[in-house]
Amino acid sequence: MDAMATFPPEQLMGPEALADPYPIYQQLRDRTPLQYIHVPGGLFPGIDDPIHGWALMKYSDVYGVLRDHDTFSSARNPLIEKGIFPPLALITDDPPRHTRFRRLVNKAFTLKRIEKLEPWIASVAKELLDEINPREVDIVSSYTIPLPVKVIARLLGIPGDQYPTFKRWSDTFISSLITTSQEERMINTQEMVAYFGQMAAARRTHGADDLITALVEADIKGESLEDWEILGFCILLLIAGNETTTNLVGNMLNLLADRPDLWKRLREDRSLVEPVIEETLRYEGPVRMLIRTTNRPVEISGISIPEGEVIGVFFGAANRDPAEFPNPDEFRLDRDLRNHVAFGMGIHYCLGAPLARAEAKITLNTLLDRFPSLAHGATPGTRQTGSPIVFGFQQLPLVFPPGGY
Repeated sequence: MDAMATFPPEQLMGPEALADPYPIYQQLRDRTPLQYIHVPGGLFPGIDDPIHGWALMKYSDVYGVLRDHDTFSSARNPLIEKGIFPPLALITDDPPRHTRFRRLVNKAFTLKRIEKLEPWIASVAKELLDEINPREVDIVSSYTIPLPVKVIARLLGIPGDQYPTFKRWSDTFISSLITTSQEERMINTQEMVAYFGQMAAARRTHGADDLITALVEADIKGESLEDWEILGFCILLLIAGNETTTNLVGNMLNLLADRPDLWKRLREDRSLVEPVIEETLRYEGPVRMLIRTTNRPVEISGISIPEGEVIGVFFGAANRDPAEFPNPDEFRLDRDLRNHVAFGMGIHYCLGAPLARAEAKITLNTLLDRFPSLAHGATPGTRQTGSPIVFGFQQLPLVFPPGGY
């Protein structure tokens, strides 16, 4: 098929592709860049015609786009411009605003703050695992959702017992209109904005040892964050912080349930824990794709792409490119994984990557301490198909036989 062919939505955005995109990535990678339908016409109010995008799946193309923020804009997004989605701080910002914003929040979101939080994360992990039924448990509802949401709530300084509400806001924000109505999306967004607005106002009056206070008080050379910027960052952290970790941990445990010998090796050699996490990020990363928009005409892999075109940056496809990762469909711990793009690259490299890695490491070590084996439950896991952005599970039944203490 010609490289300029337009693929129907189900090729890249339909439920089957969202549940298992890797066969399609393998089929299409060498023919990219190619056009696809990013948003079908009529899916959103006010968008009658389809929005086309250019899919990038080769590692070299994806890496190049992520490093070239001058040519490929994060702020120019047709769904944001038409008011379908609100902008997310940092993710949908370009320099100079992105530079200023990142500089300010870097002072608030530090490695020291994460390291200080790790003993508390371990205690929450243990409490959640105490409730696990060894015979069979849905690890998503019982662990991979509540842990990261509670952690983000603790960082922000908001009550962790409201995590079901926070999760509802997050899921609604990233879902498509196929699964969530525009009215429902607006209601949840308004609730989020009102809630974090109240929290920020309270911290201006009475500060606390939390991230919202750090954002309110952040100041570099006379610069501080405006109220709407603080709200945007709180929403970003709530959504990106919990979705990324939920999917990373779920994908990792699903892969280990298929590899009982590796579980035994990990119990005996904990130096393999971090390689398992990194290979999970490459092999089944938590973020499937994000988009950019061209600021100028550009040529990618011999294809001329005009200014103003949507670019679909497929992280998952790039991380399975055999040109960068030999035998990419094998889960192996002997790879050089320094250049995988699961957390992006360049100025938009994921701010929460150290936190996600810390939660995954604490989770895996805690489970290895407790359980001699790990297996799939009687019911197969169910992949989420409500969002084209993230890759993870809605449900993942697992069995944790006791006896590992």
